[in-house]
Amino acid sequence: MVAVAERRPLARADGAPTAPATLIDWYLAEQQELTAVERFAQRHEALEEPLMERYYSALLPAAPPGPGEQYAFEVDLDACSGCKACVAACHSLNGLDDDETWRDVGLLHGGSDEQPFLQHVTTACHHCLDPACLNVCPVRAYEKEAATGIVRHLDDQCIGCQYCVLACPYDVPKYNRARGIVRKCDLCSNRLAVGEAPACVQSCPNGAIRVTTVSLREAAANCETGAFLPGAPDPQHTQPTTHYKTGRVFPRNTLPADYYSVDPAHAHWPLVFMLVLTQLSVGAFLVEAIVELLSDARVLHGVRAAHAVGSLLFGLVALGASTLHLGRPHLAYRAIVGLTSSWLSREILAFGLFALLAMAYALSLWSARLPVPGATRLQTGLDVAVVATGLAGVFCSIMIYHCTRRPLWNGAPTAVRFLLTTVILGLSTALVTARMATGISAVPPVVGSLRDPISAILISLLTAAGLKLSFEAALFCHLRSKQNTPLKRSARLMAGELAAAAKWRFALGAFGGLMLPLLWLNSEIDVLAPGPAVSLLVVVQFAALLAGELLERYLFFTAVAASRMPGGLRT
Repeated sequence: MVAVAERRPLARADGAPTAPATLIDWYLAEQQELTAVERFAQRHEALEEPLMERYYSALLPAAPPGPGEQYAFEVDLDACSGCKACVAACHSLNGLDDDETWRDVGLLHGGSDEQPFLQHVTTACHHCLDPACLNVCPVRAYEKEAATGIVRHLDDQCIGCQYCVLACPYDVPKYNRARGIVRKCDLCSNRLAVGEAPACVQSCPNGAIRVTTVSLREAAANCETGAFLPGAPDPQHTQPTTHYKTGRVFPRNTLPADYYSVDPAHAHWPLVFMLVLTQLSVGAFLVEAIVELLSDARVLHGVRAAHAVGSLLFGLVALGASTLHLGRPHLAYRAIVGLTSSWLSREILAFGLFALLAMAYALSLWSARLPVPGATRLQTGLDVAVVATGLAGVFCSIMIYHCTRRPLWNGAPTAVRFLLTTVILGLSTALVTARMATGISAVPPVVGSLRDPISAILISLLTAAGLKLSFEAALFCHLRSKQNTPLKRSARLMAGELAAAAKWRFALGAFGGLMLPLLWLNSEIDVLAPGPAVSLLVVVQFAALLAGELLERYLFFTAVAASRMPGGLRT
């Protein structure tokens, strides 16, 4: 049984005991007593200066930044012991969630068995001169203060698209799933404004972190040398302002402790479906336009409207899937605010126009029987506009990932992947539509007129699939590299933890893009032959190619090796 605390009689102001009190009287009296925190606050409430100012004032600049200057962190590596007091203070004073950090401590190591070298490195936002997070944000949720140079994140503007997380080479912005937004270090600007030191500066027991003012010209010149920290990203990209100083000379083999560690990145499944299905939709309209232009016999005869509607539906599903990637999808309408600087804003605008024009085009095909003057010319114009805006959207998708500066996502390799996906899935969709045409109109002249275009589609599909699978397989050549390059890390992931997904991707791509086209071209089985078995086989081919491309895009995200600041040992 739980013992009940004894209720002692209350005392009067003169010290004499009163009559026995009730439990309510006892609780009321207890509430009138001050806690230790309240007594501490009363004792120091008259102080005009912060209590610990004499300890950290030397770690702050004597004056705020002047013209051509900004605030920056300065880290004395010789004083950093890796105690992570800065991490704990940042976490506590900024009210971060349990799994959220704005400052991290990594480890550099090297040297020899006789003279080993270890160096802890504390890192946070570098408040770059040309911040990538600010440049790519589609809703302008970042600002670089003109007076201080601090790069601040505007939480109320953020829609949680996480593009800044992909673009920052230092892994600084952190996505907070519970709030649906990204957050990051702002150099404790609210504390600096009243003369207080940032949490990390004030908490470091060795004074290893301080805030200083730097010349913008000198900071840019320092980045030109390419020297920042061993294993750190190239500073010429965003021009970080943090200055790491040391009196020691790093051994030539100094590397981050996690240099050889590779882990799959986030899959971003909504983006996987969005990219693949938008490219399928664009490819379907593109193939239809090319076939209609080059062929006297219309391969989509009788089902052009159904083909357009089906292609449009895939595009609309893709755009809907993209909103699932946002932490705050109800604010998605803001995403074109950054049209002048963000490729994501441009992609959203391009695909938005593509969807509207595709709906108009599909509607014009369904209403083709109506006696509308110039209907054919209108359909042709809409068809061209749909293809143009769709290809513009695919180009914007390529640039989104190119701008992140990750080798696997560089412009040329990403263009090969995205454009070949557009062609492969567009050709496969045309095969399904042609099969629908034979089912609707099985008249021999109609079926015969489709054979030449179908043969061209099969040959094109075989060629495109062979090129794409060969291009993807070429990544494994980097396993032979002696250096642990980002592309070698990607190849290691695909040959290791992601091997099952990679095997299924190549198997499905080879089955749908190589084996079945060869079967159609070199056997008596005909895509246009009557019977449910052939129809099923055409659908299976389409499903295999679509599943293979989804797996390819899954590997595109999970196998990428992201740049980052030196990390610690990982098991």
